[in-house]
Amino acid sequence: MAVLAGCKAGEDKAASAVPQTYKAPDIRERLAKFAPTEIAADEALLAPEDRPVLNAFIEAARLIDTIFWKQAYPPGLAMKKELELSPLPADKDYLRFLEINFGPFDRQDGNMPFIGTARKPAGAGFYPADLTKVEFEDYVAAHPDEREALENPFTMVKREGGRLVAIPYSEAYKDELLPIAERLRAAAALTANPSLKKYLERRASDLLTNDYYESDCLWIDLKDNRPEIIIGPYEVYEDSLFGIKASFESFVYVNDFEAMAKLRGYLDRLEAMQRNLPVEPKYKTAQVKGLDSPLNVVHEVFTAGDTKAGVQTSAFVLPNDEKVREKKGTKKVFLKNMMEAKFGKSLIPISQRVLVPADAAKVTFDAYFTEVLLHEISHVLGVNYVVLPDGTKTTVNKALKDLNAAIEEGKADIVGMANVPLLIESGLIPQASEENLYASYLAGMFRSMRFGATEAHGLGVLIQFNYMREKGAFVLDAGSGRFKVDYGKIRGAVRDLAAEFLIVEGDGDYAKAQGFVDKYRTMDAGTKAMIETLKDIPVDIYPVYRMKY
Repeated sequence: MAVLAGCKAGEDKAASAVPQTYKAPDIRERLAKFAPTEIAADEALLAPEDRPVLNAFIEAARLIDTIFWKQAYPPGLAMKKELELSPLPADKDYLRFLEINFGPFDRQDGNMPFIGTARKPAGAGFYPADLTKVEFEDYVAAHPDEREALENPFTMVKREGGRLVAIPYSEAYKDELLPIAERLRAAAALTANPSLKKYLERRASDLLTNDYYESDCLWIDLKDNRPEIIIGPYEVYEDSLFGIKASFESFVYVNDFEAMAKLRGYLDRLEAMQRNLPVEPKYKTAQVKGLDSPLNVVHEVFTAGDTKAGVQTSAFVLPNDEKVREKKGTKKVFLKNMMEAKFGKSLIPISQRVLVPADAAKVTFDAYFTEVLLHEISHVLGVNYVVLPDGTKTTVNKALKDLNAAIEEGKADIVGMANVPLLIESGLIPQASEENLYASYLAGMFRSMRFGATEAHGLGVLIQFNYMREKGAFVLDAGSGRFKVDYGKIRGAVRDLAAEFLIVEGDGDYAKAQGFVDKYRTMDAGTKAMIETLKDIPVDIYPVYRMKY
């Protein structure tokens, strides 16, 4: 068995909280990738009556972390406790990195272990650790009456003898969900806003019944409320086996109504953006759902669970339930203070390192914000359902399985950029800012590619980067050794790649999607070397939240 890094063979086993276990010796360098940054809401956005509601939200959200520890890697909680009790100063660094990653696997290093030598199960904590794709698929084929429950995004799968059994989240995590529901009901009693009260009471109930449809609809319908919370199982990135099991997360935030009013024009143009997609009609839904659904600019107050693991979220579009999207659309939430923190800590220094000076000077926060905005609203463009060769109608994410997350993230990026000329023509985006958008788009790729190709956003960006280089839209400048945008080629290349992503999703052909991903997923030596030069720049921030308002 490996000896602890920094320890001598034969040293007392009690010298470490995790005895006889390998620990990566470069823990300080790994921690340096995440810059501690205070995150707080603008006090001017809050009224006195908002503060007790906000504090109740934070209390509820904090409890989500325990559920996500169990979903990401169940043994991680025991490792966390051991490190918390350790008297060794160095173990505090391992503890902090364990907390950043929600387990002993470095999310920026292909989920390689930094404590121990075990590899992270592809199915995280959603399935038996030794379950394979083939075994699962063979089982549901032999037990078709159990397929719906086993593939439900809100169940975990366990073995019982020779059977696979679906356990509803409401049962599996009951001990954590009961106190969360209590705190949501307490928050409901504190607010005078009727739509928020109704949502909180229903969400508390839904957490205990495993049916989130009604409260998801109510969340979209929230009106005229400054503090808000979204809490429950949503994103499926943690499930690398099939990409279907949802992880628990929570965002607590405060709406910035003034900033929101300025962005309504983007939603008004969603149908035009859908018609503008460079594909034939079968690859774009005839009518875009959710034109009346909200677009929120907010200040993040607190996050928990999946969204807090590794790289922090800048914006999100939820819910993911296609039934909710069909009826209500989605709510698109942009975390302005989080985006400002990321932009200053990493994107500006990265752009100055990887772009030619003329292009680095074009990277602006407004362009970065617009790019993120276009990415998030573009999730609703294209198609949500596909018909397989056997006539089965299913969702894109079920058809593309584990590839869906990276393809969907890449699609949202490139479709947003493909609509920039349309939005310039309509007057929503100034003509003068087009080059700023393309330069910021390229600089942002180096930030995202540092996340690694095992992370959905990182892989989606790597595919785009390699395609753009192939088309000559991104060029390595021989003189400076830095990249630049070919502004004469970028528009055409963007539209071509948008078509590629949309067709892959619209066909729902897993093998075709695999071929597309495999063609563009390899990072060349030169790009790796350039990313290595960014090691002293934080990959992302480590949020430090104010706990009371």
